Amino acid sequence: MKLTDFKVLTFDCYGTLIDWETGMLEALALLVKRVQPPPSNDQVLAAHGRHEHFQELWTPTRRYSDLLATVWKRLAEEWGVPASWEEALAYGQSIGSWPAFADTVEALAYLKRHHRLVVLSNVDNASFAKSNARLQVAFDAIYTAEDIGSYKPAPRNFEYMLEKLKTLGLEKKDVLHTAQSLFHDHGPAKAIGLSSCWIDRRHDRGGGFGATVRPDAVPAYDFRFTSLAEMVKAHRKELEK
Repeated sequence: MKLTDFKVLTFDCYGTLIDWETGMLEALALLVKRVQPPPSNDQVLAAHGRHEHFQELWTPTRRYSDLLATVWKRLAEEWGVPASWEEALAYGQSIGSWPAFADTVEALAYLKRHHRLVVLSNVDNASFAKSNARLQVAFDAIYTAEDIGSYKPAPRNFEYMLEKLKTLGLEKKDVLHTAQSLFHDHGPAKAIGLSSCWIDRRHDRGGGFGATVRPDAVPAYDFRFTSLAEMVKAHRKELEK
């Protein structure tokens, strides 16, 4: 199996293309500084991941920006600190300020020359539009949690994507799902029979699984790279042979 075997790369966005953990921590700083003793970054991200996943399960049709406002409220309650609803709403609107990883724009521009590019993301459309401006690429299709009415790792998100890809003339065998989260992406991708590529952005960070939930077991994947730049390097090498 080679990267160049696939016609379409389907991407998770947040954690893979957008550095959501840096964005989250910067946007949460106002709340975190009220906590004594202050939690570590890893503790903040783990707590965020727990509350976010719980909220996604209970309110699967809620827009992601609004869902994040509730996560802010739940964090404040867990930490026993004051927080206004206006602050919570502002946190939900911070998605557009979350930065892209340093290698994302160049890598996407290269991969676009060889594959169709598609997004499957736990986000709402308005928020993704702001992030997409940072990515500087025209995706061939964008499928959001707002479109689908559920959040990954729900199998229906991947089923929806595959059904819509058929309308573009693409079958399951043509797809390489490319993502950072083992929990949200690689587990359900493998369960539905998709090939997948793990972009292990947290390989040098430690601290567990960051803002994603720890999977019950590490799912299988077909490729692993520590960055998109490393993936591009491997892709170029395949073309040279």
